[in-house]
Amino acid sequence: MSVSMLRAAVRGPSSSFFRANTLLARPQPLAARAGLVVPSMLATSSFSTTTRMRSDHEETFEEFSARYEKEFDGVQDVFELQRNLNNAFAYDLVPSASVLSAALKAARRVNDFPTAVRIFEGIKAKVENKGQYQQYLDELKPLREELGITLKEDLYPEEAN
Repeated sequence: MSVSMLRAAVRGPSSSFFRANTLLARPQPLAARAGLVVPSMLATSSFSTTTRMRSDHEETFEEFSARYEKEFDGVQDVFELQRNLNNAFAYDLVPSASVLSAALKAARRVNDFPTAVRIFEGIKAKVENKGQYQQYLDELKPLREELGITLKEDLYPEEAN
């Protein structure tokens, strides 16, 4: 099911901006004129809680990776780094090793050691099994050693699962 079909199903029938004005022009019941809130009037709102997507293009994994690598390359402060990490990990996928590498370099650039450690915690939470986590650790090991990033499992061995 495409996102646009789902959005149309959630939104319901389309209405114009001026629909709310026509409600005010109708004769109101005595309770409404007296200043009492009538529940039936609240149910006629035409506002939507969904947001419009900028385009109908579905992003491929390669485009996603390239976009976030570029985002992390431009990070200038801790807020940007953490915002980009939250956005990258919010998707229903595990970011590629190249994206995580760019994120680790950005964490080093803004001198944020705790966030660098948390990146690996995020990977551990997103992968399906320990084997996949180990593959990420193996691939990112040279960069981890270069940047001096230790894992939470190494910092707190008694809490390791």
